[in-house]
Amino acid sequence: MNLPNFLYGIKGITPEELQFLTQLLNGMTDEQVQRFVMIYSGKRFSTDTILLFTLLGFVGISGVQRFATRQIGMGILYFFTAGLCFIGTIVDLINYRSIANDFNQTIAVECVQMVKMSYNGY
Repeated sequence: MNLPNFLYGIKGITPEELQFLTQLLNGMTDEQVQRFVMIYSGKRFSTDTILLFTLLGFVGISGVQRFATRQIGMGILYFFTAGLCFIGTIVDLINYRSIANDFNQTIAVECVQMVKMSYNGY
């Protein structure tokens, strides 16, 4: 099985993400990997999406990127403090790639667990 061939179908995948997914999916069957890609590609965020969410913080909707990445507490804090007086939004603007990467890694682990659990039942 050649994992990268399956993973290149994921739109906007970064080299770091590809490396992480290759390690994570090692030892899975082709069918499991295909199912993973189908689930994962619908749940992950591209770095461009996180960048757009972060830029919304400058037009009055601060914290969208934090809500989207399941960081509800930080999202509420950003929302009520105008992105920590725009300082937090600027920091997130600089670190948007790592925010997306951390979220995608969490989602990938969850998707692998879902795929493995669905195949353990058979």
